[in-house]
Amino acid sequence: MLYPILTDSRMVSSLDGIWNFKLDNGEGFNEKWFEKPLGDSTTMPVPSSYNDLKEGSDFRDHYGWVFYQRQLYVPKTLREDRLVLRFDAVTHHAKVYLNGEMLVEHRGGFLPFEVEIQDYVKDGNNLLTVAVDNVIDYTTLPVGGENPMLGGMAGYDFKIETKKVNNPNFDFFNYCGITRHVRLYTTPKDYIKDINVISSISGEDAVLEYKVFTEGSGSCKVSVYDEEGNKVSEAEGAEGKLKIENVRLWQVLDAYLYDIKVEFNEDEYILPYGVRTVEVRGLEFLINGEPFYFKGYGKHEDTFPNGRGINEAMNVKDLSIMKWQGCNSFRTSHYPYSEEMMRLCDREGFVVIDETPAVGINFSFGGGANFNGQKVSTFDKERGIKTFDHHKDVIKEMINRDKNHACVVMWSIANEADTTSEGAMEYFKPLFDLARETDPQNRPCTMIGVQSGADPKDDIISELSDVVCLNRYYGWYFGGPFIDDSVKLLEAELIKWREINKPVMFTEYGADTVSGFHNTTPVMYTEEYQVDYYKANNDVFDKFDFIIGEQAWNFADFATSQGLVRVDGNKKGLFTRDRKPKLVAHYFRERWNSIPNFNYKKNK
Repeated sequence: MLYPILTDSRMVSSLDGIWNFKLDNGEGFNEKWFEKPLGDSTTMPVPSSYNDLKEGSDFRDHYGWVFYQRQLYVPKTLREDRLVLRFDAVTHHAKVYLNGEMLVEHRGGFLPFEVEIQDYVKDGNNLLTVAVDNVIDYTTLPVGGENPMLGGMAGYDFKIETKKVNNPNFDFFNYCGITRHVRLYTTPKDYIKDINVISSISGEDAVLEYKVFTEGSGSCKVSVYDEEGNKVSEAEGAEGKLKIENVRLWQVLDAYLYDIKVEFNEDEYILPYGVRTVEVRGLEFLINGEPFYFKGYGKHEDTFPNGRGINEAMNVKDLSIMKWQGCNSFRTSHYPYSEEMMRLCDREGFVVIDETPAVGINFSFGGGANFNGQKVSTFDKERGIKTFDHHKDVIKEMINRDKNHACVVMWSIANEADTTSEGAMEYFKPLFDLARETDPQNRPCTMIGVQSGADPKDDIISELSDVVCLNRYYGWYFGGPFIDDSVKLLEAELIKWREINKPVMFTEYGADTVSGFHNTTPVMYTEEYQVDYYKANNDVFDKFDFIIGEQAWNFADFATSQGLVRVDGNKKGLFTRDRKPKLVAHYFRERWNSIPNFNYKKNK
C-alpha cells in the first residue's frame, strides 16, 4: 500500500482535527447513531487515543464501541477523480459509514485501510461516522484474556461482580481510538497501485529490480533521482531494472535516499528509497556486507495525553536522544509503528525490527488468558488461541506497507509467544513461510523468545528464526536481587544457544526503576540497581561472539493496566515517560558510543 503524497496527479487532504465523539451505551447500533448527528456528544481530537483525554474511568477503562463523527464536504472537482478515504490506524475494529451506509470494515488496530468513496459522496455536507471497538479476546492481536495478566483474584473463592472490562494478555495499556491520521486523497482513474523494489550491489554500482502494479491500461516509465535532483537512471515498462552507477548507499545513521519516480498515463508517484542490502551469514547479521551490531531499545508508542496516538514531535525527540546515546536501532514492540516514524527512520538512518501486534499468544505465563486458573494449552483446538487467520492478515498488511523502507531489516512474527508447547510449530511455520513469500526483499525473519526455562533445542524459535531474539530478565524476574548469581545462569543458557549455530540478540532485558530512588547500596527499584543490572548482563553478552546485539527494555516508562505490580505503569525505562534520563541512560551513552556499529565482535 502506497503512502499518500502530493504529486502533479494526486491531491491529499487531511481530515485530522476535532471530531464529535460518544461512548456507546449498548444501543448505538440498535438506534443507528451512524445515520444522524450524534446527540449529547463531546469533542475528541483525531488522531489520538481517547482514554486519557476526558476525565473519569468511564473513558479511560471503557469497554466496547465508541462513535466518532464529522461533516465531510467534497468539492465536485475532486469527485471527478478516484477519491479514497484512508485511515492510518483505528484500534482495534472499525466500521466506517458515509451518510448512514457502511463502506468498509477493518480488524486490526495498527495498520492502514482505505476505501474509494467517489460514488458515495453527495453535494454539500456528508455525514462521516466511524464506530470503533476496543474489545480484545482470543481472536484479536494483541490477545485479551479472561483474567488480568499480572494479578487478579486467583486462589480466592469469591468473585467481584462488576462491569465488563478488557483483560490484556500483555503488559501495556490498551489505548484505543482513531490513533493515526485520516486523509482523503485522489488519483486518476488509471492509477499506480503499488511498487516493489529490490536492491543488489556490485562494486560501486547498484541495480534496482522494480515492479509496478497498476489499475487500467497504459504505459509506464520509471526514473531515479539523487538527492540533488539529478536523474541517474530510467527505464520503460511496469517491470525492469534500473542501474545506478557510483551509488551512494543507505548507511546506518548516515542515510541517503533516492527518489524513484513512477509515471503511468496521467498518474505519478515518488517513492523515497534507500539502497542497501541485508543478509544473515553464519553467525553474523550483515548490512551492506558488513557485520552489524544492534544497539538500542524496545519502545512503545506511548505519550501523555496522546496515549498511542501519533506524536511526531516526540518521534523526532526520541531519535535525537538515541543518537545522543550512540544507539542505532529499535524494535517496534509490540505492533507496527506509524508510517511517519518509518519514513523518519529512513531519513535518519535508524535500523528497525518491524513487529506484528502478535503479543499474548501464550497461555503458559501471566495467567491473562487462562480459564480462571484452569490450565489450557495455548494451541488447544477448542479452548485455545483463535488468532491464526488474523495473524496471516496482519503479516501481509505489515509487509505490504513497509516492504520498501530501507530502515526495516527484519520482520518479527510475534513477541513472547508460546514456542515450546504442542501445536506451536503447526501454528507458526506457515506464518514464517507467508512472511518470506510476501516480502520482495526476503528480509530475515524472527520471533521474540520468552524466558521459559526450556532447552533451546525444544524451542521452535531455534528452527524457524534466521536470528534468535531473546527476552531475558536474569537479575530481575529471575534471580533478583542476586544479580551476580543470576547472570551465571544467563551465561549457562547462552552456552546452550551457541550449539544452535545461529546469531543471537537480546531484544529485552531490564529492571523496573523509579526515577529519583537512590541508595549507597544498590537495591531493587533504585537507579543504582538498574545500572548494576545492565553492567552485569552486558559483561556476559560481550563474552560471546554470536551475540549480535542488545536492545534494552524499555526506552521510556510507559502506561499499563492497573495492578499490584505496576505503580503508575511500567518503570523499566532508561528514561521517564517525559524523556528525562535515569542514571543508567548515561552508562549506556558511554557504552554505546564506544561500540562501533560494525565489526564489534571481530574487533574484540
